[in-house]
Amino acid sequence: MIRNVIGSVLALLGAAGAVQSPFRSWYDDRLGRDYRIQDLFGGISDASSAVMSSILLPFLFAALVTLVGVVLRSRWIVAVAGLVVLGFTVLWMVRQGQEAGSLSVGGDGAGLRYGVAQALAGGVLLLLGALVMSGRTRSARRGRSAEPYPVPADDRPDTWPPTQEPGPSSHTSSTPEPEPDPYTGPGRHRAPASDEDTAEFPAQDEDPGPYRPGHP
Repeated sequence: MIRNVIGSVLALLGAAGAVQSPFRSWYDDRLGRDYRIQDLFGGISDASSAVMSSILLPFLFAALVTLVGVVLRSRWIVAVAGLVVLGFTVLWMVRQGQEAGSLSVGGDGAGLRYGVAQALAGGVLLLLGALVMSGRTRSARRGRSAEPYPVPADDRPDTWPPTQEPGPSSHTSSTPEPEPDPYTGPGRHRAPASDEDTAEFPAQDEDPGPYRPGHP
């Protein structure tokens, strides 16, 4: 947490210095905002430039990228902003050296001025801030994929056969109901014969013969 705060402060200071540098002298008392963007790719000219079409534009973009990196706590985004500032500053130095034949730092106001030094210092501070920042921790990255409502663990033992849960219906019997008789043929509902039923109708082993009236 402390590293992120220190790195963010360094990055913001570097971005502020880079944005302010075009309003200072860059070479021979010429302000940085007087150099056009196309001069960095086609050669330095004496033509003046509007503020938003000057070298200030890439520095403003780098400052915006720095803000995004600080909010997201991304050291890589802050490092990209530092590379943008250093890259455009070095490119201007190459073009200016080709135009003037050489680059020098003079005490009489000629040569490279404070604006260039401030832009280089801003880029270095951005890279230093990216190195100091620790970035997002693993717990913060996993926070989005974690379940918002975790399922509580089941602490009840798994028993078999299942036991009767205590409650309003605990007085009921836990004995399983008998299975229905699968037989559906004739005599399904006839009760079994008992000893009394068989006594009324004794079995006759002998044939009584034809019926004769008056014969017992």
